[in-house]
Amino acid sequence: MKTPDFKPAHALSVAVIAAGLTLSACSSEPAAPAATPDAAAAAATAQDAFFANLTELCGQRFEGKVVTTEAADSDFVGKRLLMHVRDCSKDEIRIPFWVGEDRSRTWVVTRTESGLRLKHDHRQPDGKTDPLHWYGGDTVNEGTAERQEFPVDQESIDLFNAQDASVSTTNVWAMEVHPKQTFAYELRRPNRHFRVDFDLTKPVAE
Repeated sequence: MKTPDFKPAHALSVAVIAAGLTLSACSSEPAAPAATPDAAAAAATAQDAFFANLTELCGQRFEGKVVTTEAADSDFVGKRLLMHVRDCSKDEIRIPFWVGEDRSRTWVVTRTESGLRLKHDHRQPDGKTDPLHWYGGDTVNEGTAERQEFPVDQESIDLFNAQDASVSTTNVWAMEVHPKQTFAYELRRPNRHFRVDFDLTKPVAE
């Protein structure tokens, strides 16, 4: 009679273990690294925070002063500078900027699909739009909760060229909001730096 062909017990154990390791290797590939927030998400966070900081000022007026010392700033010397965060919605904030009795300027900050936009609503004394009206630019990076920069856009470049103001075609505007401390408006271009700081610790009635 032929003796049955039995495999040693230890051989079966090795085979089972090997099979288990093979299955484990197939089913437990290294997990993909967790996704990090992309640039768009970071921008949304910083710009939303900046817009919220600005919204907190709605309805209030603040006095400011020019902190740069260039000769071109002379039109602002000795005049009361007042900003009024007057009109606020979830997507737009309008801030009239008065220089003495000149109330022709309004800063307009709006949300866009890609970030924030700053435009300058410039009016003549009778309320009609000035030839240099609605110039500004859009953010091109995330900025921070306290500072956003707005390089000049193509629409404004075309306007400046048409109005013999080509010196402004490289403008970069900026706004800063340091809660309960300072709001700043700034303009930079080669050979030009203008900045006004407003004291947020002392709102004024009018």
